[in-house]
Amino acid sequence: MTRPDYPGLLADLAAEEAALDRVVADLDQGGWATPTPAEGWDVRDSVAHLAFTEDLARAALTDEEEFARRRHALVDAPDSSEVLVGAGRSMTGRAVLEWWREARAAVLARLETHEPRDRLPWIEGPMSAMSFATARLMETWAHGHDVRDALGQGPDATARLRHVADLGVRTRPFAYGARGVELPDADVRVELVGVDGDPWVWGPEAVEDVVRGPALDFCLVVTQRVNPADTALEVQGPFASDWLEIAQAFAGPATDHRPRRRS
Repeated sequence: MTRPDYPGLLADLAAEEAALDRVVADLDQGGWATPTPAEGWDVRDSVAHLAFTEDLARAALTDEEEFARRRHALVDAPDSSEVLVGAGRSMTGRAVLEWWREARAAVLARLETHEPRDRLPWIEGPMSAMSFATARLMETWAHGHDVRDALGQGPDATARLRHVADLGVRTRPFAYGARGVELPDADVRVELVGVDGDPWVWGPEAVEDVVRGPALDFCLVVTQRVNPADTALEVQGPFASDWLEIAQAFAGPATDHRPRRRS
């Protein structure tokens, strides 16, 4: 599948962040305290996580020594989840929102000074500026989905999901590596129906293992927002099935899918 252009990706990142900002901009105290599907996290925690990671991304783009120090503190923490949301829990929802706005604006401004193939430091090791920006978009969309779910809103399904789906496909090796398992020597083809009905396809045609279905469902699975069994995805072949059971498009230690919502 053809990768999007870098300026277009940055524009989509800004649009994704602005879309979530509109969802939370006018929340009252009760709204910020609404529990999300992420166990133990409320809406404020979800946005605080985004603010923390954007602030960490700002350090990665501006001060590698500070980034290395903060990265070690995160990786070495007994409970990284507490590090990710701890600062936000001492702040009001409005203060968390302002923190996120400031940090994400700084990250976008710095990313605009880079070329798409520039190598940038990050939690699991250096990555291209293109992948760095895509990861920020994915994180925004995934945690934004939790926020929308908590507030009784439908998913944000736009053409920007193509970036999330592409990252989900490209992180297949990471999903195995995070679990200390060798990547199988077998290709998996992914055939998705985009939000506008257009086909999004990855992988060779002549393979037995295939994932087919709505792009939204695939994105929810690779960001571990929905259990694969609760989607309309069609999974053909053992390697495709095994991958979806551990698919993980985000950095960090291996985590499991959420429980099924229906029997």
